[in-house]
Amino acid sequence: MHILIVHQAFASISEPGGTRHHEMARYFCNEGHRVTVLTGQVSYLTGRGATRGKWVQKETDDAGVDILRIYSYQGWHRSFLHRVVSFITFMLSSFLVGLQVRKIDLVWGTTPPIFQGLTAWILARLKRAVFLMEVRDLWPYFAVAVGVLTNPLLIRLSEGLEKFLYRLADCLVVNSPGYVEHVSERGVKTIHLVPNGVEPSMFDPEATGAGFLEKHELMGKFVVLYAGAHGISNDLDLILETAEILRERGEVQFVFVGDGKEKQRLVAQAEALKLDHVHFFPPVPKMEMPEVLAASQVCIAILKPLEAYKTTYPNKVFDYMAAGRPVILAIDGVIRQVIEEAGAGIYVQPGQADGVAQAILQLEQDRASGKRMGLAGRRFVEEHFDRSILATRMLDIMGGMVKEKKA
Repeated sequence: MHILIVHQAFASISEPGGTRHHEMARYFCNEGHRVTVLTGQVSYLTGRGATRGKWVQKETDDAGVDILRIYSYQGWHRSFLHRVVSFITFMLSSFLVGLQVRKIDLVWGTTPPIFQGLTAWILARLKRAVFLMEVRDLWPYFAVAVGVLTNPLLIRLSEGLEKFLYRLADCLVVNSPGYVEHVSERGVKTIHLVPNGVEPSMFDPEATGAGFLEKHELMGKFVVLYAGAHGISNDLDLILETAEILRERGEVQFVFVGDGKEKQRLVAQAEALKLDHVHFFPPVPKMEMPEVLAASQVCIAILKPLEAYKTTYPNKVFDYMAAGRPVILAIDGVIRQVIEEAGAGIYVQPGQADGVAQAILQLEQDRASGKRMGLAGRRFVEEHFDRSILATRMLDIMGGMVKEKKA
């Protein structure tokens, strides 16, 4: 089976960012299938271009995944308008490149951005292939909820495109159980759940991250880590507010690892507040994340306190759990259910810095309890969110659809 993935924000395991699709693609190739990825030349996490001056750059990884990095407008992080222009240029350029990919059995479109779903649908129809639509984010619902999409006409057009793609998909997959109701209300009859997960073997719960700690002069400190995007949705001002509350607790150090359009402002704010116990570091490739997570005593997962975000399964939570670190979770909804069922951390009400501070102090003063939570989380992801098991489920769904189409 030849699978074509259309994903502008695709990140390989040698890059920073979510690597769900690369990990699955590598698994598919190891199972004897062929995978081609159409992606952009701009990192969604950093906003920087991977290449310049080339229309298409092809690379093949050691598992045999063919990755075609295609030109799109470079202004990803400048503003919402610039981001939409980037989405549209990739939609067009990926379509032209996709036409040249031969003998495709299934086209995998993923949203957000939703525009690439249109490319995937057209390519699937032209090539008489199965069209699989994957929903990783409820766009435009989230964009409206967070206030970045406000124009009524654009909202109606976006919602129309969303329903169009959902209804025409031969197969629709969501990565969070919280998305099922939203998708069902838009006319989808058959929905498959293949949740976000993690490759547990990448992480060692007993590791100490000594190299990272020594490099950044954090040995002996109680490290509170946030790893991931520094964007509007992530509510990282709340962590700075928490750091202010704990200013006098010198042993507690706050570490941010990642990038995004809000990072520069957050760094300036921390400097203005003289938060010397707050440290910002650049994003690292997924292969280096195990050492970063091992250097922490507790990890924070946080989003703005919006009703919409109760539906989501953030990738970072599963990485935190696989690393055997207790999670302070400032997100309500379906991911709270995971943490509480696993006994893997402490839930605090979103938007409440005092609650986050109290949870940090609790774990700092009772480290044995934090250790138990971390190991409980590790066991839970091994049993329920192992990436190889989830990839097998996805492959079974794809194989069944392809066989049905050829029958």
